[in-house]
Amino acid sequence: MSDDVVDLNAKFEQFSEHWSPKLVARLNNYEVKLVRIEGEFVWHSHQDTDELFLVLEGELTIQLRDRDVTLGPGQLYVVPRGVEHCPRADGEVRALLLEPAGVVNTGDAGGDLTAVVTEI
Repeated sequence: MSDDVVDLNAKFEQFSEHWSPKLVARLNNYEVKLVRIEGEFVWHSHQDTDELFLVLEGELTIQLRDRDVTLGPGQLYVVPRGVEHCPRADGEVRALLLEPAGVVNTGDAGGDLTAVVTEI
């Protein structure tokens, strides 16, 4: 990673696939990732870490077993460690994720939507 300013809009222009987080910065042992979200993900949890979702564009619903959390641009939500959740978006969402290095996007669920995070 360089020490240059990160232009989030320019980074989003470098990819179009959904559910495939891209690494754009590191902060201590945390990774800052950008992701395009559309449709429904898989129900999963992360037993060892919280997960921060910050919506930059669009509307994201984070389904929890007992309620839904809906986020618009400029809003964030932290899913506590161990809490099962399933992100969903009816239209495309651009979001920023903050999580410890090495966190797998599908958590304990695995499956076809498990992404290999690449740096852009």
